Amino acid sequence: MRTTGMGRVIAAAAALSALVTVSGCTVQGTDSDGKHHLPIHIKLPGSNNTSSSSDSKPSASPSTARAADVLWSRGDSGTDVRELQARLRQADWLFDGPTGTYDDLTEQAVAGFQGKRGLPKTGETDKVTWQRLLKMTHEPGKWDLYLMGGQPAGAPDPRCLTGRVLCIDKTTRTLRWMIDGRTVSTMSVRFGAQYTPTRDGVFHVYWKARDWVSTLYHSPMPYAMFFSGGQAVHFSYDFSARGYAGGSHGCVNVRDEAAIASLFAQVRTGDKVVVYR
Repeated sequence: MRTTGMGRVIAAAAALSALVTVSGCTVQGTDSDGKHHLPIHIKLPGSNNTSSSSDSKPSASPSTARAADVLWSRGDSGTDVRELQARLRQADWLFDGPTGTYDDLTEQAVAGFQGKRGLPKTGETDKVTWQRLLKMTHEPGKWDLYLMGGQPAGAPDPRCLTGRVLCIDKTTRTLRWMIDGRTVSTMSVRFGAQYTPTRDGVFHVYWKARDWVSTLYHSPMPYAMFFSGGQAVHFSYDFSARGYAGGSHGCVNVRDEAAIASLFAQVRTGDKVVVYR
């Protein structure tokens, strides 16, 4: 019997249907070992079916792509955030810190910077925002990064390892309160300016005054612990406000009032003071 052209199409379709899965678009290929391998995609004549999604990759959503571009956002911390804050200060968008923590003030500063330049005001530092900020600022130095303190302390001087000692390091600008070689607390400090330097050496606390005003400069010196002439360790309102942008008349300034209040309560007259670099 002679098969017409239409009959051949019908027969081919019938044979193919034995291989096609319920979906009508995919069959599982097999080799001579009987094991399944990659699926074979078949488009039936006249079908508008497309290939299965099993081998296609969905494109990233705008929100996913946006998240990938974000470098730092609120809650992040570290040296990179500290550099971001230092550069925002250079651009006059941040006036506190750097602190190394991406807080609400940093978020507001970033949003302001973005809005001024026609960027989305997300408050998150993405790659575009960061590159724009880099072009407008210079690389901050060490004391730009630690303008308001927070720098790590160096190793204590050997003279600090015995007894009760205020161990004051000019190189790292830190004060360690140590007892028998153990560090009890550490805080950032500021020293005398060029023409009124803080003296180096080994001294002892000879007098303490909770509320004192300098008789020479008429400036307040709360929590003063005198160790060499008129030089003392004390809290400084100016250091608290301006950081290392200023200097003292020879005293060792502390900017953390809570920290020095605790230190003042522990230090005794006669305790050793070591100032070194």
